[in-house]
Amino acid sequence: MLELPPLSLYVHIPWCVRKCPYCDFNSHESSDPFPEKAYVDALIKDLKNDLALVQNRKLHSIFFGGGTPSLFSATSIETVIRAAQEHIGFEDSIEITLEANPGTAEYKKFADFNAAGVNRLSLGVQSFNDNHLSALGRIHNGDNARNAVKMAQNAGFDRLNIDLMHGLPNQTRVEAIDDLGIAIDMGATHISWYQLTIEPNTAFYSKPPLLPAEDRLADIQDIGYEKLMDAGFDQYEVSAFSLYGEACRHNINYWEFGDYLGIGAGAHGKLTQPYQEQIVRTAKTRMPEHFMRQAGATPPAEKPITIDQLPIEFLMNALRLTSGINKNMFTHRTGLKNDHIARQVIQLQQEGLLVTDESKYCVTTLGMRFLDSVLQRFS
Repeated sequence: MLELPPLSLYVHIPWCVRKCPYCDFNSHESSDPFPEKAYVDALIKDLKNDLALVQNRKLHSIFFGGGTPSLFSATSIETVIRAAQEHIGFEDSIEITLEANPGTAEYKKFADFNAAGVNRLSLGVQSFNDNHLSALGRIHNGDNARNAVKMAQNAGFDRLNIDLMHGLPNQTRVEAIDDLGIAIDMGATHISWYQLTIEPNTAFYSKPPLLPAEDRLADIQDIGYEKLMDAGFDQYEVSAFSLYGEACRHNINYWEFGDYLGIGAGAHGKLTQPYQEQIVRTAKTRMPEHFMRQAGATPPAEKPITIDQLPIEFLMNALRLTSGINKNMFTHRTGLKNDHIARQVIQLQQEGLLVTDESKYCVTTLGMRFLDSVLQRFS
């Protein structure tokens, strides 16, 4: 029988100052002023509308993503946090993360977010290099990014993630590694370091920039991994590196096929229903104006994950973890026996892409490099 996994909450704030040319998230350039209070009211209606999916669990984590959640006031963020606490409740030591843009960083606002209950800040730096930031369409420069890191630390954020991209247009190996060095030296406890990819429905997709060649990308990754390891960072997921005890608990719940409510315009959720013997995904309407009109009016739309889809749905997340995934978790989180994927597992073992023992599945170093190909075997 399916077991109920930990429950998280994702809150989507859809506005940003300017849409970046690489961004394919549901984000919208903000009008001035944007309807902050009306949107917060809609978020709380949306939360209450999803309460039947909670099934007596308390929240393991909350993540405010976007868009740029730090555009909202600390009062608004606190209102959502308190509503979640009142209507669902919190596990001990709940992790509450908020994404922030260095271009809109303010010390007092950061301090107020901390006082409101946010205990982990994620700064969308992407690079400390002015030329690369300009090419990415960011609204901040390198000095803004450094100042934002210092402001966050002075405001009381001991848990600080810095988002960085590599493989940028005209980026050299030295420039990519310099970005990592600055983040490390400035005291980041977590670094999300990922390669720029060109996604459909973005400005870059319409006019692609010239990206570094494959051999340079491979060199950047190898040198970067070594630098992070030397600095005491553990690569616990494909693009996530943390100091001891600083892994993002919210994202680990995603990767371990945990449950999460998604509230806000375009937010997605994934919920286990043991008595119906099914797992469902939910999705909210994408346009903020539509969301604010419709929030709380109807039960959330649910789409069951079919038995054929379950293996890839589980493994596309779980195999991103460098430590591997427990075999029992596959059974408990999907309701399927391990025999269901035995043929693919044997083939991948023979090709040196996957290792397995009595307790877990884990991709090899080679398998991690070609993870998309590994996952295609289960689709």
